[in-house]
Amino acid sequence: SSSSSSSCSSDLFAYATPAARDIARRLQEFMRECVYPAEESVMRHAQGKERWTVPAEVEELKEEAKRRGLWNLWITRDLDPGHDGAGLTNVDYAGLAEVLGAVPFASELVNCSAPDTGNMEVLLKYGSEELKRKFLPDLLSGKARSCFAMTEPAVASSDATNVQSTIRREGDRYVLNGRKWWTSGAMDPRCSVMIFMGKTDPSAPRHQQQSMVVVPMPSPGLRVLRPLRVFGFDDAPHGHAEVELKDVSVPASHLLLGEGRGFEIAQGRLGPGRIHHCMRLIGLAERSLALMCKRAKQRVAFGKKLEEQGTIRADIARARLMINQTRLLCLDAARAIDMGGPKAAREAIALIKVAAPQMAVWVTDRAMQVHGAAGFCDDFPLSFLYAQARTLQMADGPDEVHLESIARMELNKHKQD
Repeated sequence: SSSSSSSCSSDLFAYATPAARDIARRLQEFMRECVYPAEESVMRHAQGKERWTVPAEVEELKEEAKRRGLWNLWITRDLDPGHDGAGLTNVDYAGLAEVLGAVPFASELVNCSAPDTGNMEVLLKYGSEELKRKFLPDLLSGKARSCFAMTEPAVASSDATNVQSTIRREGDRYVLNGRKWWTSGAMDPRCSVMIFMGKTDPSAPRHQQQSMVVVPMPSPGLRVLRPLRVFGFDDAPHGHAEVELKDVSVPASHLLLGEGRGFEIAQGRLGPGRIHHCMRLIGLAERSLALMCKRAKQRVAFGKKLEEQGTIRADIARARLMINQTRLLCLDAARAIDMGGPKAAREAIALIKVAAPQMAVWVTDRAMQVHGAAGFCDDFPLSFLYAQARTLQMADGPDEVHLESIARMELNKHKQD
């Protein structure tokens, strides 16, 4: 794939703290000196025979990132002051995540990739001291990876109350049964922990039936059945798995927060950790736009360069417009979380979760079009970037669910009308 770097907007860190601006400079150097040069070989490994193994290059780059002080950048100052994070604000992290979003595997190199950040966030916020001691050190150090099991093939899981998997108390243990899919990260050979959502009490009120449990991997009765493909991409070695749990037994102390509090945890997890995807998508779109401009300058059709064709110039202009608008919306959501926490920022989070994937899908689609047939094959990263962007119109909850939330919040402002 092409290693053309994205040309992020120069004011990307205009709202950031001095500490974040320093990290940004070092992160951009790391991307330029280490990540872009490695991109082709890492992505080639991900499509080769050994793709379900972790390339040595990735582990070497993680060590280099640690040496440069670029590690666990996502742990914001409000989340856990005692842990070895960068202590940034969400607004600070937004710009850094955008820089990382230009290369699919870059976030992993600084221990900032999904679903690990969300899972670590859950353990930091809701885990007992015992669970933190057991599972956090290997995740925070990058030695282990994790997965999150919520979505099920048998039901429409965009409505999480549909979840059918069961969590049954037996003495001092819980017994888990269910089939999950799109369990991202479960294929990874380093995956050592799963956060599993299921029902503890089907007779409880609708949003108090579900609980979350921490499951060590491997565990007896837990089977990874197959990798799922997104438009033909299997995202090896990370992967998206279908998994089956048959009478998987874990200590009762592995329950997070308490029975019936799964929804509460899910909402907490869907705050900062969920706009990380939106931040990265802006970097992905910048990368796509940079590739589009480069191609438009190089190719000639119908007697003039593509950059002189009116329709292509309009697409380039619209892409810039959409990226800049989305960035400001993303920064607004990050600021809202910094000021009042995820609950107060609900509307801003819902807005960006619709806007960012829609924008990134449009920009990557137009970039593919400008590349002609080449845009659709893996000589360029665009088809893979498109698949990533399109997936996020579903993976973080379908657009329709977020639009419904936005409409409800908007109409509630007019109750007295």
